[in-house]
Amino acid sequence: MFAPSNFLNLDQTEHRTIFDNSAQVWDVLKQIGSYLQFRLKPAVYARVMGRPFISENVYVGSGTVIENGATIKGPAWIGNNCEIRSGCYIRENVIIGDGCVVGNSSELKNSLLFNGAQVPHYNYIGDSILGHKAHLGAGVKISNVKLFPGNIEVEVDGAPFDTGLRKFGALLGDGAEVGCNAVLNPGSIIGRGAAIYPNVFWRGILPANMIAKNKAEIEVVINRVRGKYNASGR
Repeated sequence: MFAPSNFLNLDQTEHRTIFDNSAQVWDVLKQIGSYLQFRLKPAVYARVMGRPFISENVYVGSGTVIENGATIKGPAWIGNNCEIRSGCYIRENVIIGDGCVVGNSSELKNSLLFNGAQVPHYNYIGDSILGHKAHLGAGVKISNVKLFPGNIEVEVDGAPFDTGLRKFGALLGDGAEVGCNAVLNPGSIIGRGAAIYPNVFWRGILPANMIAKNKAEIEVVINRVRGKYNASGR
């Protein structure tokens, strides 16, 4: 049910071998650190603007632009033709594919982004996997640890299934969309092509091509304080 190929096109990452021993898709989160330790060959082929901080333990591919004020702590592997924008913070054990966007005030740690994934504005991505062309709206936060002790569990047929991970944020399948200011709770799984509307507080599994949205109605009432103004503003 949770095999990587059910959610992700493994041809859309240069690092598909990292999934070789992952029976469940989230197992790859335990492999990122060791994968980078043995395969990362630091080099920066990017166009660097101004004075971002780039540690020694970082690889960045050609065509990528790193803007002034970005921080790449590493270990990190960043692909070709990406935008690493001012103010982002890329921490330890991060793999970013080709053509990705990591934007202002976005923070990443122990995560894998497939080609074309976008986290452009005020996002937190911890212990998570974002599929091909997955996209987070502004202000989306991915919570990666429970408030109380214990591993992250997902629900399978109404029963809890232990992922074996103390920290697990979210899996977003290929093409998944998450609207502005939504919050994804630990262990959230979003299927291919699924969408979460803005401001949704999400927990659990959203199947492929489904939409999650709030049902709260908006009430429109007269503004009696400003009611003296007519529609023309006079």
